[in-house]
Amino acid sequence: MADDQSPVKQRLLITFGKSGALKYTSNLDTAKIWERVLRRADLPLLYSQGFNTRPRIQLASALPLGITSECELLDVSLKEIIPLEGVRERLLEVSPPGLDIYKVESIEVQYPTLQNRVKSAEYCIQFEEPVDPVELQQRIDDLLARPSIIKTTERKGRKHVTDLRSLIYNLIIDAQGDLIAHIAVGDHGNVRPEDILRELALDHLHSRVHRRKLFLDLPAKP
Repeated sequence: MADDQSPVKQRLLITFGKSGALKYTSNLDTAKIWERVLRRADLPLLYSQGFNTRPRIQLASALPLGITSECELLDVSLKEIIPLEGVRERLLEVSPPGLDIYKVESIEVQYPTLQNRVKSAEYCIQFEEPVDPVELQQRIDDLLARPSIIKTTERKGRKHVTDLRSLIYNLIIDAQGDLIAHIAVGDHGNVRPEDILRELALDHLHSRVHRRKLFLDLPAKP
């Protein structure tokens, strides 16, 4: 239960997805869309203090542009406790096309910040042209056998070197011939599906990428 003295009376955890044209919406713009949706649904949002007040909401993990999803998480702080019945329907009524809302639940006010608890994600990569499964499996085996996978990036004029190997947890081919990648995201390290395709020398192929699971390090619910 929330402390009566706490300004946060209830925290909602909303599981949602992005599809259609919304997959090209940035993380910042997705947060702005959610602000509008929550206001239109008339939820008792808790706002930050200061000159430029904003609803206290937070996306658990940024979704790369061009990727669809069914597992995104939004943490919403409320100033009043509300029943959850009908909340999902209220949100859907005022949501734009492509914002798919699957579940609305309540979490403890004391729960850790979700953004700092995301560990990894599972992506489904579907190739739009035939890929020999035997050859694909060989490429996967060769990649996972490498002791290191070095990625060099440049930010603000400085080079950053990351070894991706320990951040790639699993790569498998499913029954449909799609590539399933379980890779690190967030504060634990960040691997993008495009990194996997590049290292497999398959980045020249057209593919569709879908994020279907987020893995969080959270305490069990009481």
